[in-house]
Amino acid sequence: MRTQRVVVITGASSGIGAALARRLGKKEFRLVLAARRGDVLRALGEEIPADTLPVVTDVTRRADVERLRDEAIAKFGAVDVWVNNVGRGNNAPVLELTDEQFDLMMTVNVKSALYGMQTIVPYFKKRGRGHLINVSTFLSRVPLATYRSAYNAAKAALNSLTANLRMDLRRDYPGIHVSLLIPGMVPTEFQRNALGGTPAATWAGRAGAQLQSADDVAAAIESLIESPREEVYTEHGQSDTVVRYFQDVGAFERDLNTG
Repeated sequence: MRTQRVVVITGASSGIGAALARRLGKKEFRLVLAARRGDVLRALGEEIPADTLPVVTDVTRRADVERLRDEAIAKFGAVDVWVNNVGRGNNAPVLELTDEQFDLMMTVNVKSALYGMQTIVPYFKKRGRGHLINVSTFLSRVPLATYRSAYNAAKAALNSLTANLRMDLRRDYPGIHVSLLIPGMVPTEFQRNALGGTPAATWAGRAGAQLQSADDVAAAIESLIESPREEVYTEHGQSDTVVRYFQDVGAFERDLNTG
């Protein structure tokens, strides 16, 4: 009988993280749910039929992330999959960004994931196996929503860190998988909690973009856990759009401005 795998999910109190917890909670997984809102985490854990451990965590604090790892191992004996899912957006074009907005976007969207990588991957190396999944955004590849400027830049940095880590591990640690998940636009609390709100006109529908549900993305993460890959776009046609963008950036951007 296959041992139940242990999955740590950051940002588990709402949106994609909560949807992933509900989906995996119906399968043979044990879940460690991390977020700042302890009451919401506990309520989610009670809703899920799987074994769960809620851990109140501020992922912008390295010590909190290390404690999350330690509590997960103490409770379940191991960590098999770690999902860096925390994210927060902003609403400011490049020339209007303040220092505070930019620093916050980098802290929440990049440093939190870096803390996760630096905390769990050494454990995976000692164990000889494990799966790290970093959740990015399609906007990190194609500038369809420039009002998310600092968020998009932060996620682009996350993309690069993920790829570099994967290359560092590839030869000597074939049992460790490092994946990047790239969702499209998902209407969740993320939109409502973005600094400055979210404009009524979004990029959905532009360049073939479509709205997805949080459960759609959670299903893609579940599939990625079952069959690890380097990068996964959650929406059909996204990778084709990225290829078209980089084949002729100028033409693509001119089409967006006239569309």
